[in-house]
Amino acid sequence: MPHDQQQQPAPAPELPTTTAQLNHTVVYATDRHLSAEFLAAVLELKVGAPFGPFIPVDLGNGVTLDYYEFRDGPIQSQHYAFLVPETRFDTMIARLEVLGVTYYADPSHTEPGRTNDLFGGKGAYFADPDGHNMEIMTRPYARP
Repeated sequence: MPHDQQQQPAPAPELPTTTAQLNHTVVYATDRHLSAEFLAAVLELKVGAPFGPFIPVDLGNGVTLDYYEFRDGPIQSQHYAFLVPETRFDTMIARLEVLGVTYYADPSHTEPGRTNDLFGGKGAYFADPDGHNMEIMTRPYARP
């Protein structure tokens, strides 16, 4: 093949030069497939192909949650908050209801079956299969 017809490698993705950006984080799970499928179902996302020991869920903003099976002890609950479109919020709540998952208006899970209206939006908290405290919200927190 002549040199001018050889396929050139794809250019490297542009790297941030002035800020740090979250690329991925590992989420411990007792069953990585179950937990990844659960979150993907609630948030209307797709589960990616296995990548080594990880099952990724692509959040659509360049960040993945990489589910990793951890069986060497109890899983420490973490908090994950997702900014979601207001037009999809009620559908996500309905999906939780269909799955039999209780949602709460508060992070302490004391107001079951209720949502909140923080910062002029809608929000709710729920536990994933391993007890991670998940949050969906339609408006970001107003920070000082």
